[in-house]
Amino acid sequence: MIHLYEQGSNPNAPTLVLFHGTGGTEHDLLPIAKQLSEGSSVLSIRGNVLENGMPRFFRRLAEGVFDIEDLVFRTREVYEFIGKAATQYGFDRNNLVAVGYSNGANIAGSLLFHYQDAFRGAALHHPMVPLRGIELPDLSGVSVFIGAGRNDPICSSQESEDLAALLQGAGAEVAVHWENYGHRLTGTEVEAAAVWFQHYFA
Repeated sequence: MIHLYEQGSNPNAPTLVLFHGTGGTEHDLLPIAKQLSEGSSVLSIRGNVLENGMPRFFRRLAEGVFDIEDLVFRTREVYEFIGKAATQYGFDRNNLVAVGYSNGANIAGSLLFHYQDAFRGAALHHPMVPLRGIELPDLSGVSVFIGAGRNDPICSSQESEDLAALLQGAGAEVAVHWENYGHRLTGTEVEAAAVWFQHYFA
């Protein structure tokens, strides 16, 4: 998978695994990573799927309608890639925090839904429920930040509330931050995520 890795200055800080939104690249969320944890190493991944030339992490059938078979396949692909990257770059596979926006938040959420050891935590900006009707792994000890929009035209407030409830039901500790700027990832939302990160991982 196309990616970049930046070695951090603090070996004890979690490595941040970054997942861009539709049409983004592995460079998009680097400034946000610095705001969350300046000393962390960063593994930033580019989605392996193209939609009209725009990178994504999995296919969709329509706006808000996921190709579930592809989602499950790509989730496993990303999970296995992270394991290989940990060996290649020497970071602790058990000390990772995901940071994702939109489509990237959805693949990060899917990793939590499928793998108990995927992440210690995740900052999910404008995520949807990746898939329904499956039993989640035990997520006790996992902290999740959800940045959501009350008026998000792509990800409804109900979707955000459903995701929080499913994660909490699996044992995760979930903080939901609400904004009123649609699907935009705002500076105040990132600031809220940084406060969350410092509380749990600093």
